Amino acid sequence: MNTTLLSIYILIWPALAMGVLVLLCVALVRDILAARRKGTDLV
Repeated sequence: MNTTLLSIYILIWPALAMGVLVLLCVALVRDILAARRKGTDLV
């Protein structure tokens, strides 16, 4: 039981990190597309 909880705790961090990375990439792509539509630079 204790080993299972420790394994879940250790394995949840890569999943959370991947979720944050995907969220940042999606936001970046949205910003790039919005800038192209407006005809402006992203920076």
